[in-house]
Amino acid sequence: MQPPRKFTPHPFAYHQELDVRIESLTNEGAGVARVDGWVIFVPFTLAGELVKCRVFRNHKNYSEADFVEVIEPSPNRVPPQCALFSQCGGCQYQHLSYEEQLLSKQRQVAELLKHMAKIEHPVCPVIPSPVQYGYRSKITPHFQRPKEGGIGAIGFLRARTRNAMVDVEQCPIAMPELNAQLASVRERARANSAEFKNGATLLMRAASNGVLTRPDEIAIEDVDGVRFEFQAGDFFQNNPFILPKFVRHAIDEAKATGAKHLVDAYCGSGLFAISAARDFENVIGVEISETAVKKAAHNAEINSLTNCRFIAADAQHVFKDVPHAGADTVVIIDPPRAGSSPEFLQQLFAFGPKGVVYISCNPATQMRDLVLFTEAGFKLGTVQPFDLFPQTKHLECVMTLSR
Repeated sequence: MQPPRKFTPHPFAYHQELDVRIESLTNEGAGVARVDGWVIFVPFTLAGELVKCRVFRNHKNYSEADFVEVIEPSPNRVPPQCALFSQCGGCQYQHLSYEEQLLSKQRQVAELLKHMAKIEHPVCPVIPSPVQYGYRSKITPHFQRPKEGGIGAIGFLRARTRNAMVDVEQCPIAMPELNAQLASVRERARANSAEFKNGATLLMRAASNGVLTRPDEIAIEDVDGVRFEFQAGDFFQNNPFILPKFVRHAIDEAKATGAKHLVDAYCGSGLFAISAARDFENVIGVEISETAVKKAAHNAEINSLTNCRFIAADAQHVFKDVPHAGADTVVIIDPPRAGSSPEFLQQLFAFGPKGVVYISCNPATQMRDLVLFTEAGFKLGTVQPFDLFPQTKHLECVMTLSR
């Protein structure tokens, strides 16, 4: 096969096949092999395996290869439950036993602590999801611009591509309620292809009040006896089976600081603030979005909570309207994948809370921010990962920091 125009032919030829021994897994779930010291990344392989791979790209100091076959399998290899595994980009670990998935994610956090934050610190065993398949309460199948009047693949991005799609008729990590209606949702989109001139992203959310497909529909969820209402298209954690334990841990860590008051920054619809309200004298949720503040206030009202207040804060003055002294307050932060901005962190440090519970779906940016916390005089306590996303490379990590 003719190599791509920009292919670099060293150290391996295009589509050269190699038998390599996988040494470890990256944080992205790819296997790491070496040939004469040269690193080769091979997806869908496991540590210890001897595999055949096919090189498709050489970089300055490493190569990428496609997985061809297993020659000597790992004892931790298991059959994937999805026929599209290795084609669909949604899952990376379906071929790895669940026990090893948890160990791999624990190592991932420990390595990031060591290499990014320069801290040797114990990482607790990952809290497993009680359900490893059929756990995801929200999926967003999408499709590209219809061609010749018809919609092509409806599903998710193909593994290791930027815009190629895989047609997904069933998703094993989605809740059964979603899979039961996925065919009809796909058929409805195809029947109305004229409405989607530029392609579209479909929404399916399983909530206690049914399967919702419109972003503006109100979803209802119960988390450990606390009721939450939010728009189906809004962010809300997508693994309801582990969510009560996840939320409880964050609250217990906040309580352990001895603070009387709680501030929930990035509070969204109020998940942590409202769940923690009965454990603190006063709880304040802070959000940049006024819409989110109104939704959180509504959730406090329907749970008959009178010690919760929600503030729409200016990004430059996040803690300005918090009436409590920092020394009496613990702050929970759950920023987006990009982590907290330096501006936000400087405001947080100036506020001077007694402790911080930092929740993140991206441990890499969390460890980046941890460097700033330690420079500001905070000490790292418990590091507790949670597996909200079985079969994938993703996780949530809860760090407790105190002064």
